[in-house]
Amino acid sequence: MNSQNANEISESDVTVVYEDADVLAVNKSSGLAVHAGGKTEEPTLVDWILRRYPALAEIGERGSLSDGREILRPGIVHRLDRDTSGIMILAKNQKAFEYLKNEFKNRRVKKIYNAFVYGALPEKQGTINLPIGKSRKDFPLWSAERDARGTLREAVTEYRVLSSTPQFSFVEVSPKSGRTHQIRVHFKALRHPIVCDKLYAPNRPCALGFTRLALHALSLELSLPSGARIKLETPLPEDFEKAEKILTQTTA
Repeated sequence: MNSQNANEISESDVTVVYEDADVLAVNKSSGLAVHAGGKTEEPTLVDWILRRYPALAEIGERGSLSDGREILRPGIVHRLDRDTSGIMILAKNQKAFEYLKNEFKNRRVKKIYNAFVYGALPEKQGTINLPIGKSRKDFPLWSAERDARGTLREAVTEYRVLSSTPQFSFVEVSPKSGRTHQIRVHFKALRHPIVCDKLYAPNRPCALGFTRLALHALSLELSLPSGARIKLETPLPEDFEKAEKILTQTTA
Protein backbone atom coordinates (compact mmCIF):
# COMPACT_ATOMS: atom_id res chain seq x y z
CA MET A 1 0.00 0.00 0.00
CA ASN A 2 1.33 3.44 -0.92
CA SER A 3 2.26 5.28 2.27
CA GLN A 4 1.77 8.60 0.47
CA ASN A 5 -1.94 7.87 0.41
CA ALA A 6 -2.19 7.14 4.13
CA ASN A 7 -5.61 8.78 4.42
CA GLU A 8 -7.22 7.11 1.43
CA ILE A 9 -7.15 3.86 -0.49
CA SER A 10 -5.71 4.11 -3.98
CA GLU A 11 -7.07 2.26 -7.00
CA SER A 12 -4.04 -0.04 -6.95
CA ASP A 13 -4.69 -1.14 -3.36
CA VAL A 14 -7.88 -3.03 -4.27
CA THR A 15 -8.86 -4.31 -7.71
CA VAL A 16 -11.96 -6.29 -8.61
CA VAL A 17 -11.12 -9.75 -10.00
CA TYR A 18 -14.64 -11.18 -10.36
CA GLU A 19 -18.20 -10.13 -9.59
CA ASP A 20 -21.70 -11.53 -9.96
CA ALA A 21 -25.00 -11.09 -8.11
CA ASP A 22 -23.79 -13.12 -5.12
CA VAL A 23 -20.05 -12.62 -4.69
CA LEU A 24 -17.24 -10.14 -5.18
CA ALA A 25 -13.60 -11.20 -5.48
CA VAL A 26 -10.82 -8.66 -5.03
CA ASN A 27 -7.05 -8.51 -5.16
CA LYS A 28 -5.84 -6.84 -1.94
CA SER A 29 -2.45 -5.16 -1.83
CA SER A 30 0.13 -5.79 0.88
CA GLY A 31 -0.07 -3.21 3.65
CA LEU A 32 -3.86 -2.89 3.61
CA ALA A 33 -5.59 -4.30 6.69
CA VAL A 34 -8.88 -6.12 6.09
CA HIS A 35 -10.62 -4.45 9.02
CA ALA A 36 -9.79 -2.18 11.94
CA GLY A 37 -7.55 -3.57 14.65
CA GLY A 38 -8.19 -0.82 17.19
CA LYS A 39 -4.57 0.38 17.38
CA THR A 40 -4.51 2.74 14.41
CA GLU A 41 -6.94 4.76 12.31
CA GLU A 42 -5.54 3.65 8.96
CA PRO A 43 -7.88 2.93 6.02
CA THR A 44 -8.93 -0.69 5.59
CA LEU A 45 -10.53 -2.97 3.03
CA VAL A 46 -13.78 -2.54 4.95
CA ASP A 47 -13.62 1.20 4.23
CA TRP A 48 -13.24 0.43 0.53
CA ILE A 49 -16.17 -2.01 0.62
CA LEU A 50 -18.48 0.43 2.39
CA ARG A 51 -17.57 3.22 -0.03
CA ARG A 52 -17.98 1.14 -3.19
CA TYR A 53 -20.70 -1.29 -2.02
CA PRO A 54 -22.66 0.41 0.80
CA ALA A 55 -25.44 -2.20 0.55
CA LEU A 56 -23.02 -4.76 2.03
CA ALA A 57 -22.95 -2.95 5.39
CA GLU A 58 -25.41 -5.36 7.01
CA ILE A 59 -24.22 -8.51 5.24
CA GLY A 60 -22.38 -11.11 7.29
CA GLU A 61 -21.46 -10.99 10.95
CA ARG A 62 -20.06 -8.19 13.09
CA GLY A 63 -16.75 -8.66 14.83
CA SER A 64 -15.33 -7.24 18.03
CA LEU A 65 -11.98 -5.81 19.08
CA SER A 66 -10.04 -6.82 22.18
CA ASP A 67 -11.46 -3.78 23.99
CA GLY A 68 -15.00 -4.90 23.26
CA ARG A 69 -15.75 -2.42 20.50
CA GLU A 70 -17.90 -3.80 17.70
CA ILE A 71 -16.67 -3.58 14.09
CA LEU A 72 -18.32 -4.11 10.74
CA ARG A 73 -17.17 -7.06 8.62
CA PRO A 74 -19.36 -6.50 5.53
CA GLY A 75 -19.54 -9.67 3.46
CA ILE A 76 -16.23 -10.97 4.84
CA VAL A 77 -16.04 -14.76 5.15
CA HIS A 78 -12.23 -15.11 5.36
CA ARG A 79 -9.31 -12.76 5.72
CA LEU A 80 -5.69 -12.13 4.82
CA ASP A 81 -3.04 -10.68 7.10
CA ARG A 82 -2.33 -7.01 6.54
CA ASP A 83 1.00 -7.68 4.82
CA THR A 84 -0.27 -10.60 2.72
CA SER A 85 -1.38 -9.63 -0.77
CA GLY A 86 -3.81 -11.46 -3.00
CA ILE A 87 -7.26 -12.87 -3.57
CA MET A 88 -10.24 -12.51 -1.24
CA ILE A 89 -13.87 -13.37 -1.89
CA LEU A 90 -16.76 -11.45 -0.32
CA ALA A 91 -20.48 -12.18 -0.11
CA LYS A 92 -22.94 -9.64 -1.54
CA ASN A 93 -26.04 -10.99 0.23
CA GLN A 94 -26.74 -12.93 3.41
CA LYS A 95 -27.61 -16.17 1.64
CA ALA A 96 -24.28 -16.07 -0.21
CA PHE A 97 -22.50 -15.27 3.06
CA GLU A 98 -23.92 -18.36 4.78
CA TYR A 99 -23.10 -20.48 1.74
CA LEU A 100 -19.47 -19.30 1.50
CA LYS A 101 -18.97 -19.54 5.25
CA ASN A 102 -20.06 -23.18 5.08
CA GLU A 103 -17.76 -23.89 2.09
CA PHE A 104 -14.74 -22.56 3.98
CA LYS A 105 -15.73 -24.31 7.21
CA ASN A 106 -16.03 -27.64 5.44
CA ARG A 107 -12.74 -27.11 3.56
CA ARG A 108 -14.27 -27.22 0.12
CA VAL A 109 -12.35 -24.11 -0.99
CA LYS A 110 -8.94 -24.82 -2.53
CA LYS A 111 -6.48 -22.08 -1.54
CA ILE A 112 -3.07 -21.63 -3.16
CA TYR A 113 -0.40 -19.20 -1.97
CA ASN A 114 3.08 -18.38 -3.17
CA ALA A 115 5.84 -17.59 -0.68
CA PHE A 116 9.59 -17.13 -0.44
CA VAL A 117 11.16 -18.81 2.58
CA TYR A 118 14.65 -18.76 4.04
CA GLY A 119 16.91 -21.69 3.15
CA ALA A 120 16.55 -24.78 0.99
CA LEU A 121 13.76 -27.08 2.10
CA PRO A 122 14.98 -30.69 2.50
CA GLU A 123 12.05 -32.09 0.47
CA LYS A 124 10.75 -30.78 -2.87
CA GLN A 125 7.20 -31.29 -1.66
CA GLY A 126 5.60 -32.28 1.57
CA THR A 127 2.82 -31.93 4.13
CA ILE A 128 3.19 -30.04 7.39
CA ASN A 129 0.81 -31.60 9.90
CA LEU A 130 1.42 -29.74 13.15
CA PRO A 131 -1.25 -28.45 15.56
CA ILE A 132 -1.16 -24.75 16.35
CA GLY A 133 -1.48 -23.15 19.77
CA LYS A 134 -0.29 -19.99 21.49
CA SER A 135 3.41 -19.20 21.70
CA ARG A 136 4.91 -19.68 25.16
CA LYS A 137 7.51 -16.95 24.57
CA ASP A 138 5.19 -14.31 23.10
CA PHE A 139 1.53 -14.97 23.90
CA PRO A 140 0.01 -12.77 21.12
CA LEU A 141 1.79 -14.96 18.56
CA TRP A 142 1.03 -18.53 17.52
CA SER A 143 3.22 -21.61 17.53
CA ALA A 144 3.34 -25.08 15.97
CA GLU A 145 6.32 -26.15 18.07
CA ARG A 146 6.63 -28.18 21.24
CA ASP A 147 6.34 -25.12 23.47
CA ALA A 148 2.87 -24.25 22.12
CA ARG A 149 0.33 -23.85 24.88
CA GLY A 150 -3.39 -23.46 25.34
CA THR A 151 -5.81 -25.23 23.02
CA LEU A 152 -3.94 -26.93 20.18
CA ARG A 153 -5.88 -26.86 16.93
CA GLU A 154 -5.28 -29.28 14.07
CA ALA A 155 -3.58 -27.62 11.08
CA VAL A 156 -2.37 -29.07 7.78
CA THR A 157 -0.35 -27.32 5.07
CA GLU A 158 0.86 -28.85 1.80
CA TYR A 159 3.75 -27.29 -0.13
CA ARG A 160 5.75 -27.72 -3.32
CA VAL A 161 9.14 -26.13 -4.04
CA LEU A 162 9.10 -24.25 -7.35
CA SER A 163 12.75 -23.15 -7.28
CA SER A 164 15.49 -22.81 -4.69
CA THR A 165 19.05 -21.91 -3.78
CA PRO A 166 20.89 -22.78 -0.58
CA GLN A 167 19.68 -19.42 0.80
CA PHE A 168 16.02 -19.24 -0.34
CA SER A 169 13.12 -21.29 -1.70
CA PHE A 170 10.15 -20.17 -3.78
CA VAL A 171 7.18 -22.35 -2.82
CA GLU A 172 3.58 -23.03 -3.72
CA VAL A 173 1.54 -23.54 -0.57
CA SER A 174 -1.93 -25.02 -0.06
CA PRO A 175 -3.33 -24.75 3.48
CA LYS A 176 -5.95 -27.42 4.13
CA SER A 177 -7.15 -25.72 7.31
CA GLY A 178 -7.58 -22.03 8.07
CA ARG A 179 -5.78 -21.24 11.32
CA THR A 180 -4.52 -17.74 12.09
CA HIS A 181 -1.01 -17.24 10.68
CA GLN A 182 -0.99 -20.92 9.70
CA ILE A 183 1.46 -20.74 6.78
CA ARG A 184 3.81 -18.42 8.67
CA VAL A 185 3.78 -20.56 11.81
CA HIS A 186 4.20 -23.85 9.97
CA PHE A 187 7.24 -22.72 8.00
CA LYS A 188 8.76 -21.24 11.14
CA ALA A 189 8.34 -24.65 12.79
CA LEU A 190 10.32 -26.17 9.90
CA ARG A 191 13.08 -23.59 10.59
CA HIS A 192 12.39 -22.05 7.18
CA PRO A 193 10.28 -18.97 8.00
CA ILE A 194 8.85 -16.70 5.34
CA VAL A 195 11.18 -14.01 4.07
CA CYS A 196 10.72 -10.63 5.77
CA ASP A 197 8.31 -12.00 8.39
CA LYS A 198 8.79 -9.39 11.07
CA LEU A 199 6.64 -11.30 13.57
CA TYR A 200 7.97 -14.84 13.23
CA ALA A 201 11.50 -14.17 11.96
CA PRO A 202 12.33 -10.77 13.49
CA ASN A 203 16.07 -11.38 13.61
CA ARG A 204 16.42 -12.36 9.97
CA PRO A 205 17.18 -9.60 7.46
CA CYS A 206 14.66 -8.95 4.71
CA ALA A 207 16.03 -10.23 1.40
CA LEU A 208 15.33 -10.66 -2.32
CA GLY A 209 14.18 -7.04 -2.44
CA PHE A 210 11.26 -7.54 -0.05
CA THR A 211 10.28 -4.90 2.46
CA ARG A 212 7.10 -6.78 3.44
CA LEU A 213 6.01 -10.33 4.20
CA ALA A 214 6.80 -12.49 1.14
CA LEU A 215 3.38 -14.18 1.05
CA HIS A 216 0.79 -13.86 -1.72
CA ALA A 217 -2.68 -15.46 -1.95
CA LEU A 218 -2.53 -16.60 -5.57
CA SER A 219 -5.88 -18.32 -6.14
CA LEU A 220 -9.14 -19.66 -4.77
CA GLU A 221 -11.02 -22.52 -6.40
CA LEU A 222 -14.58 -23.02 -5.21
CA SER A 223 -18.20 -23.60 -6.11
CA LEU A 224 -20.26 -20.41 -6.20
CA PRO A 225 -23.79 -20.05 -4.81
CA SER A 226 -24.98 -20.28 -8.43
CA GLY A 227 -23.52 -23.79 -8.62
CA ALA A 228 -20.70 -22.87 -10.99
CA ARG A 229 -17.19 -24.08 -10.15
CA ILE A 230 -14.63 -21.33 -10.62
CA LYS A 231 -10.95 -20.63 -10.08
CA LEU A 232 -10.16 -17.05 -9.15
CA GLU A 233 -6.55 -16.00 -9.70
CA THR A 234 -4.41 -12.94 -9.12
CA PRO A 235 -1.14 -12.06 -10.85
CA LEU A 236 2.09 -12.11 -8.87
CA PRO A 237 2.88 -8.68 -7.45
CA GLU A 238 5.87 -6.79 -8.82
CA ASP A 239 8.06 -7.56 -5.80
CA PHE A 240 7.39 -11.29 -6.27
CA GLU A 241 8.32 -11.13 -9.95
CA LYS A 242 11.57 -9.33 -9.11
CA ALA A 243 12.43 -11.83 -6.36
CA GLU A 244 11.73 -14.74 -8.70
CA LYS A 245 14.15 -13.26 -11.27
CA ILE A 246 16.82 -12.82 -8.59
CA LEU A 247 16.41 -16.46 -7.55
CA THR A 248 16.51 -17.64 -11.18
CA GLN A 249 19.67 -15.64 -11.89
CA THR A 250 21.29 -17.08 -8.79
CA THR A 251 20.61 -20.65 -9.87
CA ALA A 252 21.61 -20.09 -13.53
